[in-house]
Amino acid sequence: MANEPLILVSNDDGITAPGIKVLVECVKKLGKVVVVAPDSPQSGMGHAITINKPLRLVEVDLFGEEVLAYQCSGTPADCVKLAVDKVLHRQPDLLVSGINHGSNSSINILYSGTMSAAMEGAIEGMKAVGFSLMDYSYEADFTMAAHVVDVVAAAVLKNGLPADTLLNVNIPKVDELKGIKVCRQARAKWKEDFDERIDPYKRKYYWLTGKFVQMDHGEDTDEWALGHGSASVVPVQFDLTAHHAMGSINSWDLNEKI
Repeated sequence: MANEPLILVSNDDGITAPGIKVLVECVKKLGKVVVVAPDSPQSGMGHAITINKPLRLVEVDLFGEEVLAYQCSGTPADCVKLAVDKVLHRQPDLLVSGINHGSNSSINILYSGTMSAAMEGAIEGMKAVGFSLMDYSYEADFTMAAHVVDVVAAAVLKNGLPADTLLNVNIPKVDELKGIKVCRQARAKWKEDFDERIDPYKRKYYWLTGKFVQMDHGEDTDEWALGHGSASVVPVQFDLTAHHAMGSINSWDLNEKI
């Protein structure tokens, strides 16, 4: 159909991950789907791009003949950049990324390849949403997550998004969802601990461990919503300017001794 929405799908867990298969099945009901996703897991890559080696884009048949799909040797951001420049023939009506295996709430968004794919889409002017399920298991049950995708993706296609804005959607691991709550990002962080170990050649190496620390107990945050059985929807922007701090920094009179 000429007016059928064009939907770009990507992720960071890799093109063979169960989560992206569920995501494709969800959005196939809304329009024509094109998949460009990494050929291997890229979790924790953030918004990295490939600049020091060639990128490869290979067409694959993983989602049925009605879905055009490519695996990319690069990062999630690379996937979206290549999709825009080499695969799509017009601006997609929607970009969806995920469904990620594991949380991308609060500070996790900064490290997330899932959200960086969505962010790259927003930078390109697309309506973009990243979806994550708070279950790291490869055998995770995506039933509840699929329902949230159905609701949110259809709403974004219908209503659009404010300029330069994307959505970070997280779904808790629950048997019954209490709702979908629009939230702010919680102030929380990982307190890292690097476990020192010895390899078989008697050389030191380090393994990242740690615990998640919440410093924000407001009831309007993504962490609160997820902890109380609701999916969280956080509007996100890629303008990182701390506008509230500009007046204070200007008071330093940095030009005084120039």
